[in-house]
Amino acid sequence: MPMIDALWPEDALTPESEARLVKELTDILIKAEGYDPASPIAQRVTVFHLHRPAAIYIGGERTNTMRYRIIPSAPEGQYTDESRRRLVRHVTEAVARAENRPFDDVAPRVWVFPTEIPDGAWGTRGAIWTLPDIHALLAGESERSEGVGRLARRRLETARITLEAARGAASAGITSKP
Repeated sequence: MPMIDALWPEDALTPESEARLVKELTDILIKAEGYDPASPIAQRVTVFHLHRPAAIYIGGERTNTMRYRIIPSAPEGQYTDESRRRLVRHVTEAVARAENRPFDDVAPRVWVFPTEIPDGAWGTRGAIWTLPDIHALLAGESERSEGVGRLARRRLETARITLEAARGAASAGITSKP
């Protein structure tokens, strides 16, 4: 059940370009989570919220430069470091296509924040949905164990990173003080 919050001004794109971009970003997120963008179920449960900022300021000064802020949210375990990198790249390329401008002209104005919602904190339909529940919905009940595996891999990676940071702090003699 992917979700996207996107912010860009009303006049950033033509209505046609905006419609294509919203559809393309939806498909990019579905694919980044490992599902088929052609799946009617995946399309039906992917929600895109477009927010229209009244103004954009840089350094406290109002600007007319178009900026895009795109926040794809997924349940914990859906992203890997590599899938996040690809997601950011693909989203930025999609915005460049929508503006019909070169990637390097658009990239500094596109901010992408792939966000994982902790397992057990994704609520919809009046209930909490875990990653295995969501994976079973999108990939089929027989694939529920893949959702369990994705979550376990993500938590193992998080534990590895935490352990490396703790080892680094210990070897550097960093201690915590109350």
